[in-house]
Amino acid sequence: IKQTSATGDIGNCRVNPNTMLYSVILPTYNERENLPIIFYLLDKTFTEHQLEYQVVIVEDSSPDGTLQVAEALQNSYPSGRIKILKRKGKLGLGSAYLDGLKQADGERIIIMDADLSHHPKYIPTMIQTMEEQGVQIVSGTRYIPGQGGVYGWDLKRKITSRGANFLAHFFLNPQVSDLTGSFRLYDRRALQHILPRVQCTGYAFQMEIIVLARKEQYQIAEVPIVFVDRLYGESKLGPREIILYLQGLVHLFFHT
Repeated sequence: IKQTSATGDIGNCRVNPNTMLYSVILPTYNERENLPIIFYLLDKTFTEHQLEYQVVIVEDSSPDGTLQVAEALQNSYPSGRIKILKRKGKLGLGSAYLDGLKQADGERIIIMDADLSHHPKYIPTMIQTMEEQGVQIVSGTRYIPGQGGVYGWDLKRKITSRGANFLAHFFLNPQVSDLTGSFRLYDRRALQHILPRVQCTGYAFQMEIIVLARKEQYQIAEVPIVFVDRLYGESKLGPREIILYLQGLVHLFFHT
């Protein structure tokens, strides 16, 4: 595994901002308060580093009015900056990525949470890492000692996350430090190749992407991040998600 520092500085990145487009896929469900903030931070980050970008919002019929907020943002920025994909019901994270990828125009795809857990300030470092190390996937990690971390979690949530990663390392040996993280930068071709083959749902979905990428010999690098628990709304982690994760772990152990 390749690792780099989390300075947030694009430095001497070889990306040509005039030719490379980055598409950020944001699945949303009840993110009315968070969406304007995360978009402001995304716009600030890409603009400061002179990088071309678009945001694809995959909206799963949130009852809190997230769609209306997304449409207001869309009308406030240049045409094409924000795309909105309206879906009928809460259809799941995996299908949100697949559907979002079909709408995305970028050669590089960024997948992250819309709830402010993932700060866009790490994106330039992820871009720099991909260009300099020639990898196809750059994953944000909470678990590089002394660099990454989490903020705002109680002891139960920390134990759950650490336990999930320990089990994944023990059974699957994925050679990454944070298998369940969902803040990643992908080369579009790699993601298009892997996504249709993913069978797991929930948090195991992220795990299976990395396992399949390793199997296909894609190169993966990691950038340390600090994960901040959501300020608004409720966490979607519950007993059902834990069960789905364990089922996914067993599936991957026997089938990969």
